Amino acid sequence: MTEHNLELTISLLSRTPTTVDALLRGLPEEWTRANEGENTWNPLDIVAHLIHGERTDWMPRAKTVLQSGEAKTFEPFDRLGYVKEREGKQLGQLLDEFAQLRKKNLAELRALNLRPEDLALRGRHPTFGFVTLGQLLATWAAHDMTHLHQLSRVLAHQYREAVGPWAAYLGVLHCTGHSSPA
Repeated sequence: MTEHNLELTISLLSRTPTTVDALLRGLPEEWTRANEGENTWNPLDIVAHLIHGERTDWMPRAKTVLQSGEAKTFEPFDRLGYVKEREGKQLGQLLDEFAQLRKKNLAELRALNLRPEDLALRGRHPTFGFVTLGQLLATWAAHDMTHLHQLSRVLAHQYREAVGPWAAYLGVLHCTGHSSPA
């Protein structure tokens, strides 16, 4: 798929909270607090990061494009903003909050009644410069997939030694992060 399709994007975005919930809810803390090593995220961090994005990234930036176009630069995204989202919360609370925020944001996105020409509108990213609304929305969906991949990697990492020689055939154990610190 080379062009952005809003309905396909929404169909993917709507599934992420349920997928994350099915993977993580009810797991023992040994799974949900484990990471891939120093300076890496655990599942609670990942869900809190998704929540932070729901609050401060996707829909706020979409609104900026629609209201201000290229005239206003997006607020920079705080990659450590998830820390505050996570404070004092259990995994179940984070999962519920993510689901509620995503539902609200998708309802808001649908209510915009975007037309194909709206997806070509441009905003200004603080690092990339001009980007289209379609690119922003497609990135939202790809961002979700990045973190679903990350969750599977983090969980699989916990058995990197336990699988013994089968590690050679388990690609998830050889995969490293794909997101740059930008």
